[in-house]
Amino acid sequence: MQNPKTLWIKKPLATLDPAYAGGLVISGNQIVELVAEGKAPTRAVDEVFDAGRHVLLPGLINAHHHFYQTLTRAHPAALNKELFSWLVSLYPVWARLQPEMVEVSTQIALAELLLSGCTTASDHHYLFPQGLEEAIDLQLQQAGRLGVRVHLTRGSMSLGKEQGGLPPQSTVQPEEQILADSERLIRRYHDPADGAMSRVALAPCSPFSVSSELMKASAALAERHQVQLHTHLAETHDETEFCLKMFGMRPVDYLESVDWLSDRVWLAHGIHFNEEEIARLGRAGVGIAHCPSSNMLLASGICPTLELEAAGCPVGIGVDGSASNDGSNLIMEVRQALLLQRLRYGARRITHQKVLDWATRGSAACLGRSDIGEIAVGKQADLALFTLDDLQFAGAGDPLAALVLCGARQADRVMVAGRWRVTDGAICGLDLEALKARQRELSVLLR
Repeated sequence: MQNPKTLWIKKPLATLDPAYAGGLVISGNQIVELVAEGKAPTRAVDEVFDAGRHVLLPGLINAHHHFYQTLTRAHPAALNKELFSWLVSLYPVWARLQPEMVEVSTQIALAELLLSGCTTASDHHYLFPQGLEEAIDLQLQQAGRLGVRVHLTRGSMSLGKEQGGLPPQSTVQPEEQILADSERLIRRYHDPADGAMSRVALAPCSPFSVSSELMKASAALAERHQVQLHTHLAETHDETEFCLKMFGMRPVDYLESVDWLSDRVWLAHGIHFNEEEIARLGRAGVGIAHCPSSNMLLASGICPTLELEAAGCPVGIGVDGSASNDGSNLIMEVRQALLLQRLRYGARRITHQKVLDWATRGSAACLGRSDIGEIAVGKQADLALFTLDDLQFAGAGDPLAALVLCGARQADRVMVAGRWRVTDGAICGLDLEALKARQRELSVLLR
């Protein structure tokens, strides 16, 4: 068997760490050498890519999303609403999802993420109306086509309106069916090894859409198969009131009561915690996916990121659903995190380096991964390279800061597992115009 070719990504314009200002060497799917400024690789290389025009980042990692929602961006029924009324208006729309809609919306979401420098994406799919029982299988097929790493969470809703929940009955499933399918997906698709391109996590949707019994059973199943757990929590004050009324306790107390206070868990949003709850979450090592655009659009609040981090919680960034963002652009979400968090903590404490760290190492930690999220020897060769050629960068000083402050929108090159997936701003092998046209046709059917 021949040795894999080696590639020197040479002398980038800027990096997160001066330790590799001279670039890095990739062999196969891994980083094998960091090159200091003014130095050359110590090993022979087969190819050289001159990165002199590029700001080099670890591939960005999206910690929370709903791919299917790209079909309902700016949906007329959901405009100018906060979370609960927004959900109630969209649940009946989403109940009409069809298999092709899942396929196309997944491609759209992953394409938008890739073009924004994202190399690993987590998705929370919790809608399985009749005929859509294999939605996660369809998503995995599309991720394989595009070559993106994915953490697909088998979401679930079992608490319909008849049981006191928010979702309509047509969108919920029996708990036995949910658990059986969860186990099927883990056995078929979950890869625990370093370098895995697909992993599966279990993700009951929220306290207002699943039962306590399903939360406990999911935690036990995750423990048995050593997979991660994910859910929405503490997103709005309405949710806190629901938990008090339904369970007689606040969301974090509820989380503990169903065996979810562990480092196997990462939560979407995590806004409305008190000091004692933050301390408990930190001691348990629970991760938080901060979703700034969605939190602003739905007027939910501001995640207490620095307190959570100081307590011991990994903090990552997620674009959230494209019906509450309304986009899937991760580098733009990094800028949103900077701006929103500065309102809470000030400019000195929230830097461009801090928010980029959340979108890389922080998100990787939320997903329970140590093989991605940073540029280091032995890590996966997942990279995002941006140029500063666009109009908004004209006159910019610090290249790394400019990516965030001046509003980068698209990567020039993206590498996943040592393979270029985006070159010259285009996704390799994807007819994007045809994909957009089909997405528009399908989205009309949901209006």
